[in-house]
Amino acid sequence: MTAGTTGQDPDRVTLRQILAYDEDGVLRLLLAPAGQDVAVRGLIIGDEGAARPHERRIVLAAGLPPGPAAARATVREAARRGAAAVVLRESEDAPVPADALAAAEECGIALLARAAWADWGDTIALLRSATAFAEAGRGGPAADPAEGGGLPALVSATARSCRGSITVEDTQFRVLAHSATGPDADGVRRSTILGGRVPDRRVAELRRSGLLRTLWTSQDVIHRAADGDSPERLIVAVRSGGEMLGSLWAAADGQRLSPDAAQVLRRAATLAVPHLLRHRLRESGTVRREAYALRGLLHGDGDRRAHLWSLGLPSDAPCAVVVAVRDAAEGARAERTLEALAIQATASRPTGRVLREDDQVAVLLPVGDIGDGRRAALSLARELDALAAGIPDAAPVWVGAGQTVRSGLEASHSYGKALLVVRALREREARGRDHPPVRHAGPGDVGPTIDALRMLDAVRPVWEDGDGPLHELIRADLATGGDLVRSLAAYLETAGDVPKAARRLVLHPNTLRYRLRRVRERFGLDLDDPDTRLVLTLAVRLTGVL
Repeated sequence: MTAGTTGQDPDRVTLRQILAYDEDGVLRLLLAPAGQDVAVRGLIIGDEGAARPHERRIVLAAGLPPGPAAARATVREAARRGAAAVVLRESEDAPVPADALAAAEECGIALLARAAWADWGDTIALLRSATAFAEAGRGGPAADPAEGGGLPALVSATARSCRGSITVEDTQFRVLAHSATGPDADGVRRSTILGGRVPDRRVAELRRSGLLRTLWTSQDVIHRAADGDSPERLIVAVRSGGEMLGSLWAAADGQRLSPDAAQVLRRAATLAVPHLLRHRLRESGTVRREAYALRGLLHGDGDRRAHLWSLGLPSDAPCAVVVAVRDAAEGARAERTLEALAIQATASRPTGRVLREDDQVAVLLPVGDIGDGRRAALSLARELDALAAGIPDAAPVWVGAGQTVRSGLEASHSYGKALLVVRALREREARGRDHPPVRHAGPGDVGPTIDALRMLDAVRPVWEDGDGPLHELIRADLATGGDLVRSLAAYLETAGDVPKAARRLVLHPNTLRYRLRRVRERFGLDLDDPDTRLVLTLAVRLTGVL
């Protein structure tokens, strides 16, 4: 739907119809001073058209600056220009300002809030499909499901009219609705309906025959003659504009299709558009809402019980989190590797919840009990590591398993520990601690390194606030390449064994002794003093030069 039109009769589309269509809660009505039966004629995104009247459109306040003043001004300006409603963004920590509510009440304009889990694309898709649904009318085969109709009613009516069996499929070949199946139905139809989707072998056959290519590109009804046990079929794509939403299939079921079957199917495809748009919107909304809920659980944000409910998980089930993290410098290679890991986790752990974002894949893994949790999490970590290692030319990926927690309400603790495990693995690899590198582990496998990292995190502010010869040494040497810092790190890690430290640095021992003498003479540091050695050890670790 674009600004300027919602169809031939815009007054048929009301705010009430749009909200009734919104089953997933993309929008929340805050107030409607003029009632919900106000006509809606389209939408405006942001401040589209500086002086253009809004003429009963819904204004999406995208790109709105933060703060109540901007929200209040947007509401007032939209009302002045004749808008029907304004949609503001809302989050759990930033509700719609009271000033905006007061302005809407005063100006007599409806005010809505966009759900925290949704984005403006979801809102636009909702308004577009809700408008198409409302414009399709409330009578006949396009009737609302609450009134005993919807897609099943459309399919039944179409089957009667064309005297055939009807199946509606989405673009993933999943069956969304079908008419009654008679005793003479062919085997492909029966297996498709029983399985809820077209069998893979059938999809492969349709691809080889070129039928799918024709379907995706054709604007008309496709005829397929009877062939052996396969009856005569008519197929038509369901499109909204240029967007492919799915397809309708009519099969002769013990009798010939009606002479006007193609015309009936063409009309049914038009009436099916809003229903398939609703299916796509619901599917998209479910995926986005679940991702929002899982992100909230892992990061400890928002209402954790509500997040568990959104994910369909009980609040008393133990769980563990497994995280796979890529090397951010690897770019597209690492992206492909993470995508493969996300698919593997989804396919191999049906009860798990997988979140793919930025440079990582996180898996919330429900487990039977606390005792099983460590084994289950480590098993998945090992599996993902093996997959990453087996991908040709794959980028490095480190996989950490967090501790098992008593409930998904505590998932953030397991997630934090899994990230610490990944940090520990990368730290050990960078320092040459493991040969060959170990790329997956649980907390118990790298416990001392995790403790060291947490101590370093705690001591960092103390170090950064300090001054003196040690700080002067670190700052001055890093500014000129860091040779002294690296030499000190090797010397301290080998417990003062100069020959061993020199081999690690690929230096002559006398060169290392010269550098250590420079540290003593130039900065006045006593490397035999326990306190000096402790602070130096922490300082060189904090620099991250190794």
